[in-house]
Amino acid sequence: MVFLWLQWWPSTQQVKIYLDQWGTLSGSLQQWRVDFTDGRPLTLLSALFIHISWVHMLGNVIFLLIFAYPSEKSLGPWRLLLVFLGGGAIANLVASLMLDSPGRLIVGASSGVSALIGAYLALFPNARLGIVVPLGLWLEFIRLPAIVLIGVWAGLQWLFTFLGPAFGHVAWWAHVSGFIAGIIIALLMRPFIKMPRPG
Repeated sequence: MVFLWLQWWPSTQQVKIYLDQWGTLSGSLQQWRVDFTDGRPLTLLSALFIHISWVHMLGNVIFLLIFAYPSEKSLGPWRLLLVFLGGGAIANLVASLMLDSPGRLIVGASSGVSALIGAYLALFPNARLGIVVPLGLWLEFIRLPAIVLIGVWAGLQWLFTFLGPAFGHVAWWAHVSGFIAGIIIALLMRPFIKMPRPG
């Protein structure tokens, strides 16, 4: 709903005002301390529900569907929500502190989704994920260890934190820190949950 409102209802100026108010903005730790009482910490959560484009939103939805469903079977809906919100908020804060210039906008669910990917790996280290590989004129569906596929993804996120703007305006630090936060949160929860086999 937020995405549709941003796309069709307000003027460009209204969108900018809305994004600056509810998106996470990069800044120093000192700036965060100054703005703490003004409600700025709430933007660490609200930014998770704001998307700039269809591609931005659908990309996050695809990853969410892949990793959230099997994780929910173990964590349950409330713990899953905690991983998404808690990991996402931590990731947005880290990204805000790590970006090279103040006032840069951080929005999107990818930090929370990255936390769910980390949680999935922590909960199901021996799982296998299916991917479609082009082999000439044919497409072949194969299953590979999740630790390999997720490891490649995590490695690329880490690499892109150093390549920066060459790969577009993406808060790569939010992906890396969300992934790490998700692993830690899931490992802390693991002794208290049942562990069914992933689907």
